[in-house]
Amino acid sequence: MGFQINRSSKEPMSEINVTPFVDVMLVLLIIFMVTAPLLTVGVQVDLPESAADSLPDDQEPLTLSINSKGEVFIQEHQVDFDKIIPKILAISNNRTDTRIYVRGDKTINYGRVLEVMGMLSGGGFSKVALISEPYKN
Repeated sequence: MGFQINRSSKEPMSEINVTPFVDVMLVLLIIFMVTAPLLTVGVQVDLPESAADSLPDDQEPLTLSINSKGEVFIQEHQVDFDKIIPKILAISNNRTDTRIYVRGDKTINYGRVLEVMGMLSGGGFSKVALISEPYKN
């Protein structure tokens, strides 16, 4: 006599169907992979390349961009040259230890970038850094 396992309709099914869950997770992964590059700062700047190491991030920095026309942007908003310091002080709640990243287009005059950086350090900001593209061989 052999044992025959007979599944009656009263027993609950003990298997979990994970296929729909995997499908949803893959769709979410694709959506995040497509949208992540679009979340960066929206000012188009062609950055120069550098072989220097990147700086560690301890808090969210402010990004100040100078495009190829010499226009200055704080994050994504255009700012007049003489209103840079008051705007940054307002954004950073008068904290001069806020990290500020300067993104300068490689086609503009180097003096323009130095002028903006000098204005920032003259305004009391000590953590000012330049951003460049990683060096490609």
